[in-house]
Amino acid sequence: MSVILRKMALDDVPQVIAIDQISFSLPWPLSSFRYELTENLASRCWVAELDGRVAAMLVAWLIVDEIHIATIATHPDFRQQGVGEKLLSFALQSAKGEGAVSSFLEVRESNNAALMMYHKFGYIESGRREGYYKDNGEAAILMTLDMVEG
Repeated sequence: MSVILRKMALDDVPQVIAIDQISFSLPWPLSSFRYELTENLASRCWVAELDGRVAAMLVAWLIVDEIHIATIATHPDFRQQGVGEKLLSFALQSAKGEGAVSSFLEVRESNNAALMMYHKFGYIESGRREGYYKDNGEAAILMTLDMVEG
């Protein structure tokens, strides 16, 4: 399995939207991905490509010295193969190269697969936002990662 990790391009957006829509009950609109790619200077947009297809996507915001993972998803055809982990690792390393010392994200409390992956990276639960997800009122688990090596 040869995964290509690269910056997201406008041409990737249709596949990225498809991954987002199949992965989340509250997907981002097309305009959001276009904004992240063309206007948001803090945005870092990445994809994992496999066999000519976008297998996973990630959008993060680099704000001063923190990388906020805004969204990450893997297409169902490529789940449980380590593609999402490779993409997250790549994004974190890239952000570290730009001066990031910590990472932050929110995840649904019921998303056990994501929680397991984040724990594997060393993220710790740092709080909760009750009622964060508007579709069902589910809480978000706030997670942080200290990227400074001891």
